[in-house]
Amino acid sequence: MGRLEDSAASKPLATAKATAKAKAKRSESQKGPQDTASVDAGVATSAPKTSQSAAAESGHTNRPKVKVATKVSVAPSPATESVEDARKSYGQVRKSVLFLVLVTVLYGIYIVFSGQFDEFVGALAGVDTGWLIAGAFAYFTYYFLGILAYIISVITDPNCPVGIRDLMSVEAAGIFFMNLTPNGAGAAPAQIFRLTRAGISVGQAGALQFTRFVMYEAGEGIFAALILLFRFNYFFEQFGDVTIVGVVLFGAKILMVGGMLAICLLPRMVIAVGNWGLRVLSRFNIVKRYDHWYEIINTQVHEFSSGFKNAAKNVPEMLAVLVITLFQLGCLYSLPYFVLHALGQPADLLTCLASGSMLELLTSAIPLPGGTGGAEGGFAFLFGHMFGEKIAAGFVLWRAIEYFLPTLFASMLLGLRSHGGPTVYRRWTQAVSSLSAFISGEKRLGQKKPASAGGIRVKMGAKAKKK
Repeated sequence: MGRLEDSAASKPLATAKATAKAKAKRSESQKGPQDTASVDAGVATSAPKTSQSAAAESGHTNRPKVKVATKVSVAPSPATESVEDARKSYGQVRKSVLFLVLVTVLYGIYIVFSGQFDEFVGALAGVDTGWLIAGAFAYFTYYFLGILAYIISVITDPNCPVGIRDLMSVEAAGIFFMNLTPNGAGAAPAQIFRLTRAGISVGQAGALQFTRFVMYEAGEGIFAALILLFRFNYFFEQFGDVTIVGVVLFGAKILMVGGMLAICLLPRMVIAVGNWGLRVLSRFNIVKRYDHWYEIINTQVHEFSSGFKNAAKNVPEMLAVLVITLFQLGCLYSLPYFVLHALGQPADLLTCLASGSMLELLTSAIPLPGGTGGAEGGFAFLFGHMFGEKIAAGFVLWRAIEYFLPTLFASMLLGLRSHGGPTVYRRWTQAVSSLSAFISGEKRLGQKKPASAGGIRVKMGAKAKKK
């Protein structure tokens, strides 16, 4: 009875195998040799595997099971790269905060053991807070002018969805990440990320931020050139041959601005030179992220160039941004002037502007958060003869209103968003229409109405007229 049941159960299996083999032979005669393997695989999978003997009869027991590993490589989108760069910037900020806390502790230890603690406390006790408030207001003006430069850049674009609060957040991100990342490397990704969060595409945000960066760097070069022109004799008489260091820093800034202008105006040449340099560096295994730099050279250079050329079409706006940038830098470089007056020391504004410009060039050349090392050494070298024995207190106060307080203030503004409110272009058009309506209303009020004749008017009838 059991054998009859086994034979009855094996009949459907044999029938299925015979049918599958017949179909395989017909398909082999119709298809090419490349499809034969797929047909065999189909026969093997279509036969039911009820026992080991059935698997042995199908002839697949001796075949090794090969697992094909499929790896799908998806190129990261620009938006993903922007988010990743922003996350890296936050990671650098955490490290920078710990680093600056350590530097502050070491600086306090230095003041105590160098015997300057009594002088430091005495200088701080006699501080004129009015001048410090004026210095803090000067830095706030620096921040406000930075927002104004962004506003002018987008004010005539009806398709730009950016609002005032968005630009406040963008400028605050520039200050925050510029102060807390080495060489300010995290400022640009953070600002681009906040522009994209406001609704601008990554390419447009990168072009806008790069154009603003170019104008800022050009402003630094122009300001340094003017200062060297009017105060070169002062530097040479005060510091002698060390003035050459300032000239070298100024030359490096000019080369940097020239390179950025070349990217904006000569993108093809920059791409050709960049690809050649990338190939050379890759042969010596110097470049690790070849695809990343290749994408920057061959894609983003064109985006930056087109964005800058579009912005440069409106020459008055570009000149206005440049003038605003010069005043903005003047506010930043003048901070030692307010600190000197706060400590009761005499100060010359033009000399402080010149020394502040050189100090900023020196600080930006140090690859540490906040230019640590260059800021302390440069301040002591350039302003030591002005502060005298109050140099330690002067540095602490200057660093407070130029670095620590602005960083804390900017951290509170990073989350500002317009949330779909009126855009900059809409606010501007509404302000212009309101002003024009107000002016036209004043003109109408100023016009004199025709004087009406006094007395009683008598209408004469037709008969009276005939008489």
